[in-house]
Amino acid sequence: MIEFFFDCSSPWTYLAFHNIQPLAKEFGAEIAWRPILVGGIFNTINPSVYASREHPVETKVAYQKKDMADWARSAGLAIKMRPTVFPVNSVKAMRGCIFLGKEMVPFARAVFESYWGADKDISKDEVLTEICEGLNIDPAKFFAGISDQTIKDQLKANTDEVMARGGFGSPTIFIDKTDMYFGNDRLPLLREALARREERAA
Repeated sequence: MIEFFFDCSSPWTYLAFHNIQPLAKEFGAEIAWRPILVGGIFNTINPSVYASREHPVETKVAYQKKDMADWARSAGLAIKMRPTVFPVNSVKAMRGCIFLGKEMVPFARAVFESYWGADKDISKDEVLTEICEGLNIDPAKFFAGISDQTIKDQLKANTDEVMARGGFGSPTIFIDKTDMYFGNDRLPLLREALARREERAA
């Protein structure tokens, strides 16, 4: 089992979301998708993210843009380096992922594509409505569902859980419950861990 804690507001998470699926398939591993609210993590235990945005190191920012472009090219994804609305409030989208349950993957993919590819504000009801309609999801049921307190509580519980387990951002990935990996660029290490596990089971 691979646990993938994620928030659609992160471009690195978009890359990992895309790249981890064929990796999991290669090893016959199931992915447990765990939506979180990364802003809640930053507010609680990782305020350094906000500090780096307020006082950016320009040479590092320039390199990060190149790095992102390189990774996006490698994955075959279109990622806008800085969306018009950034950071974006992803709470409704992430509640939507929880509401949709086993059907969340196509929705999450569409949210990623809308925000990072098409520069649409995923905090807006009209954008989420457009995504729902494109996936044959009833918008009225969707918005009623994400307003349910149980859904809200589950998003908070997921966010609290990943922090309690050592996570500090998105994406945070676990195998075998305790072996943690952070970020798209750690997927080669995750691959090696899955290969070791496969060898032990042989």
